Amino acid sequence: MNVLIVGYGKMGRLIDALAAEQGIEVAGRVDDGRDEWRAADVAIDFTTADALLANFPRYLQMKMPVVIGTTGWNAHAASFRDQAGRAGLGVVASANFSIGVNIFQLVINEAARLMRQQPQYGAWIHEAHHATKRDAPSGTALMLRDSMVAAGFDRGIDMSATRAGTIPGIHTVGFDALSDTIELSHTARDRRGFAGGALVAAKWIRGRQGWFTMADVLQTS
Repeated sequence: MNVLIVGYGKMGRLIDALAAEQGIEVAGRVDDGRDEWRAADVAIDFTTADALLANFPRYLQMKMPVVIGTTGWNAHAASFRDQAGRAGLGVVASANFSIGVNIFQLVINEAARLMRQQPQYGAWIHEAHHATKRDAPSGTALMLRDSMVAAGFDRGIDMSATRAGTIPGIHTVGFDALSDTIELSHTARDRRGFAGGALVAAKWIRGRQGWFTMADVLQTS
């Protein structure tokens, strides 16, 4: 198997290193000033929302399945999904490829489902990341909120964010009532979990068609 790494920042370089450890060949690396667009079994895109708008037509043209870890492009999601469907392209798109985070999302989904019938509980999501992270709230926090809503939690969910230092990522979901508080939290210690999950998704999407999330990957692996 070989992959095309699109976006060669911290995540791209870490994916490159892990691919070498796993015996996965890197067909090319694409970044500012580095144009190595080459055919590969799967592309892994960790760029920016603006870059993804330019990159996605190339995946369609090259008929190259893609794993998208870029965030901030939700306004274009419906269009991308439609284009991928018409082209028969395989896509795994997720705000977070950490296996732990995606299992955490499934736990949060179940907690929200159980809380549907408990109106005395209010809910909140707080996330903390490094000072250079651009989007706030994070894509993962929005993913958790959407999962709660999909589970039927129809009350307000207060959201807040912290940007400081070099925090890799902390996400806390809380439920509070008069008599008690429940807090569920996931803490990332480094980016290795994100990169490893992206490679798991790349192996999984090879030979598949359709639009998927990391939860689909974990639940059907």
